[in-house]
Amino acid sequence: MTSYDLLFVGHITIDEIVAKEGSARGVPGGAPFFGALAASCSRRRIAVVTRMAVEDEGCLAPLRDAGIDVYLRPVTHTTHMRVIHPTENVDERLMYQTGDAGFFSLEDMPPLGPCLAHLGALTDREFTTGFMKGLKERGFRLSVDMQNFVRQVDVRTGVVHFNDVPGKREIAVMADIIKLDVTEAEILTGAVDLEEAAVIVGEWGCPEIIITRSDGVLARYRGRTYFERFSNKSSHGRTGRGDTTIGAYLARRLDHDVEGSLKFAAALASIKMESPGPFRGTLEDVLFRIFSGDRP
Repeated sequence: MTSYDLLFVGHITIDEIVAKEGSARGVPGGAPFFGALAASCSRRRIAVVTRMAVEDEGCLAPLRDAGIDVYLRPVTHTTHMRVIHPTENVDERLMYQTGDAGFFSLEDMPPLGPCLAHLGALTDREFTTGFMKGLKERGFRLSVDMQNFVRQVDVRTGVVHFNDVPGKREIAVMADIIKLDVTEAEILTGAVDLEEAAVIVGEWGCPEIIITRSDGVLARYRGRTYFERFSNKSSHGRTGRGDTTIGAYLARRLDHDVEGSLKFAAALASIKMESPGPFRGTLEDVLFRIFSGDRP
């Protein structure tokens, strides 16, 4: 079996972004795309498992160029998303799914040795709890982004609605790490305060919780709460903020404590948000931002 330090599973999407700072279409996105590229500067062995139409495989080039191994399950359609930011509030968005690469099954997984696997979907059309159980039975530790389940697609219209998740406690018990943003945290827990929301999710059975917000990122682990502010000078690259944050955090967390990993993730995501697209910097850039508070 091939072994990796960190695995990202989810659709690589083709996105249309509509925002006041500028719009774009035909750009690659998705949690494995932003997350894996953020993690790659850590110089770890990283892989991505995704489903995509073969004719769109060119979108995977940035991952491969960064030394990330990509396992592609060819399917008929690539997932396409349309994301509209109607205001300057980076946590406010309208979403539409206009193409769907379908649910993952255990047959999509290559013969890999168990490691920490991040399940990063754009909507509820990618993962089932049965898939998660199968990965756990194979020995994988799971990091789960709750947007996988909160973002629920109306299959008739493609409109993405944000709703509570009946099986959230079952998911939390299976997860070693849970990632949310402020909107998802409020929907799932009813709490507006980030720490209160993290406490509630922890009570469901997940030991480590990460919550992002426009101004920073919170972590809660073993009864302690940490918060790091973002230091970005602009938000031209706000799309992919959460996926970038968790990708950086997971890579750093492999051999660092929560506080240090959170500082690293906040710094890296801050650099990324100043430019459209994925993180393209280096480990040295991130360390410079942590210790100087500014970009190199």
